[in-house]
Amino acid sequence: MAHATPADNTSQQADYSAFEGTRPVAERQRFDAAALEAWLATHVEGFAGPLTVEQFAGGQSNPTFKLVTPSRSYVMRAKPGPKAKLLPSAHAIEREYRVMDALAGTGVPVAKMLALCEDEAVIGRAFYVMEFVEGRVLWDPSLPGLSTDERAAIYDEMNRVIATLHSVVPADVGLADYGKAGNYFARQIDRWSRQYQASETEPIEAMQRLIEWLPQHMPDDSAARTTIVHGDYRLDNLIFDRHAPRVLAVLDWELSTLGDPLADFAYHCMAWHVDPAQFRGIAGLDLAALGIPDEAAYVRRYCERTGLDVRGDWNFYLAYNMFRIAAILQGIMKRVVDGTAASAQAADAGRRARPMAELAWRYAQKVR
Repeated sequence: MAHATPADNTSQQADYSAFEGTRPVAERQRFDAAALEAWLATHVEGFAGPLTVEQFAGGQSNPTFKLVTPSRSYVMRAKPGPKAKLLPSAHAIEREYRVMDALAGTGVPVAKMLALCEDEAVIGRAFYVMEFVEGRVLWDPSLPGLSTDERAAIYDEMNRVIATLHSVVPADVGLADYGKAGNYFARQIDRWSRQYQASETEPIEAMQRLIEWLPQHMPDDSAARTTIVHGDYRLDNLIFDRHAPRVLAVLDWELSTLGDPLADFAYHCMAWHVDPAQFRGIAGLDLAALGIPDEAAYVRRYCERTGLDVRGDWNFYLAYNMFRIAAILQGIMKRVVDGTAASAQAADAGRRARPMAELAWRYAQKVR
């Protein structure tokens, strides 16, 4: 998932990440590397073998591979292996390719797209290839090892980049048809309710309650702006420059579509509400001492940059996003049960579906 190299040992930065580093390709994800090399030689300008394939250690959904040649490295994202049971609308790697290719040159930092192969006859699955971005992935949102000024700058850069994304006019970059306009919450709640039900491995009462409650409490989105939304915008899906608080690439566009930017931004803001002992979050930490802005200040800065205002109850936005994450985590658990999970950390992630759903229900009950 991360296209970054581990930091050198002298760095004081928090560069440890479960998504950094590679391992041999997992048995269930193996494919004909010679066939891939032949395809790359004719479809990627300047490609020259011999090719070595490694698999990134992280990634819960679409497996990600590092393609190494004597002169340069590449990153390949692929659908899961041919034996995987794919949920409807999941693993649409051609959409990832399209959105990143469209955003090149907009001010939204993305890796350069090099080639897309939708012909599953080549290696048994669809895939795309992009540049390998050198940088650092910051895993822990409390940013241990950084100074207060560095933390403040990292958070402001995250805020700037998502505001830049939400300021892109989809039609201006050829993405007017990348999703539907209007009724965003209704469509998303229906989608994730069905995805959860298709992947349920044991009943989670909080999810059943949310499936009934969320459609009845949606904010009025009749005047909502429709923008490109990332769907999984968070600290460890960004590659930063090694020596500056600058995002070089936003990763993992699998859940991107057209939708409500405030819903996308609220997903990013879940970190302020999540206990670091349970999930990757900063709830309960002394933010002022760390140099990290409080949520109100962070939301205010985003609104200044985008011209948007929060409609309705912020707790709904949080409950909705926590519900959505619980559904995604349940999908990971289903792949664990089926034996098709792409990552060694999958079982741990899947077990978090229930506590995330219960947290979502607690926030739902705060809605006025």
